[in-house]
Amino acid sequence: MTNSLRALPRADTGPNAPSKNPEGFVIVEVIVAMILLAIAVSSLAALSYNVSQSGIVATGNAYRNGILMNEVNRLEGLPYDSVAVVTNQRVTVSTGSYPHDRYITVAEPVAGVIKTITVVITPTNKRFKPDTVTFLRTKARTSHVLCKTCQ
Repeated sequence: MTNSLRALPRADTGPNAPSKNPEGFVIVEVIVAMILLAIAVSSLAALSYNVSQSGIVATGNAYRNGILMNEVNRLEGLPYDSVAVVTNQRVTVSTGSYPHDRYITVAEPVAGVIKTITVVITPTNKRFKPDTVTFLRTKARTSHVLCKTCQ
């Protein structure tokens, strides 16, 4: 008769002894891992939401700046005498990708010489901020290079 070590009872009965039911410990590990994953994913969701909101605002700002530049270029391209003096001329743009109200004010502090033009863009969407640009137009002096008496 041979004695096998496998048949002998184990002496591991202390606090460091292996558990007889390891399945319960695995379930706890899985639950803890799922909680940690949920915390990480929720913080990433908040971050991606903030990034998308910043992108929307940046797009709105780009549209607003483009509209302002377009209006300034249009008013600078007109002859001086073609720019009429007006107070808060309102133009409502409801089509396109950036609906807005455009207010144009043209003042002439020095008659026939200088015009001050103010353009205000007020977006319909309150998420975007309004913007203003003010510039001066001066009447170009005609120059006759060969004329000695012209001034």
